Amino acid sequence: MNPHALSVMTFSLASATTTVLASHHWMLVWIGLEINTLAIIPLMTKTHHPRAIEAATKYFLTQAAASALLLFSTTMNAWSTGEWTILYMSETHTILLTTAIAIKLGIAPFHLWLPEVLQGLSVMTGLILSTWQKLAPMAVLVQTSPNNNLYLTLILGLSSTIMGGWGGINQTQTRKILAYSSVAHLGWMIAVSKLSPQLSLMNFSLYVLMTSTLFITILLLNTKNMPDLTISWPKSPPLTALSLLSLLSLSGLPPLTGFLPKWLIAMEMIKQNLTTLILIMLLSTLLSLFFYLRLTYTLSMTLAPNTSFSPLTWMKNKKNLLSPLIILSLMLLPMTPLVTPLI
Repeated sequence: MNPHALSVMTFSLASATTTVLASHHWMLVWIGLEINTLAIIPLMTKTHHPRAIEAATKYFLTQAAASALLLFSTTMNAWSTGEWTILYMSETHTILLTTAIAIKLGIAPFHLWLPEVLQGLSVMTGLILSTWQKLAPMAVLVQTSPNNNLYLTLILGLSSTIMGGWGGINQTQTRKILAYSSVAHLGWMIAVSKLSPQLSLMNFSLYVLMTSTLFITILLLNTKNMPDLTISWPKSPPLTALSLLSLLSLSGLPPLTGFLPKWLIAMEMIKQNLTTLILIMLLSTLLSLFFYLRLTYTLSMTLAPNTSFSPLTWMKNKKNLLSPLIILSLMLLPMTPLVTPLI
């Protein structure tokens, strides 16, 4: 892609997300979400591959439908209340709004577009889609959380954790596995968004941190599916060993960083007398843990035949960015006493 066009697309992504974060008028929020969608389409299609064109088409149609539903719900709310303020929503129209945000984020049962779209993109574009593109819809969801329907958010959260774990079991493509992992993590975020918006934002921040670590690791190791993981150890033994821990952190195992949000969300839901719901959600994480452990097994205990064990010098200069991400993805659990008073 032309550097000038790339800079324009990057600036459009940043300005659109900033517009959504800074807006209190629904029309400005809708405009920001539309610019955000249109700005990433050229990044998706820059490879000129049929899979990339298909992914961009699916993404555009899904996001356009979600934006139309969001505009319809906000217009009907303004018609009935006379207010375009983002914090002034009636509960009836908030149900449609939450559904539109769920479609944009890829929350079950509206998640079927996400694995197919992510599979057709490059790793860096997939990283943007899984992290930056979810920032604006998540901000809208958190801002409208006082008016959201509690039962709807809990149902969406429970279905996402189950479908995210169940869908990833049968996958061998690393990008599809990360897509279903995203669905499961978004389920935890939307389930607690009504009860504790700050906790939902903290969970989203840690999700972005850990997902960025794994996407950059996959980019450096040049792995597209599980058989490619078997030759990761000869490429870079330290990076492979740390990526094992990053996968376990994303699955939520103690004493790694990924255990922190699940622990705090479980405590918050128990305080709200939702013990049965959080028990089902915790049991659903065992489904996600299965394919995470399968990835770690492939990385650590499986070697491809006839591989060269000579060091690869081309990877030595590409790990500077990854080092702080891996450290933060693994070692933030001791910060829990400092985080808890802020929630």
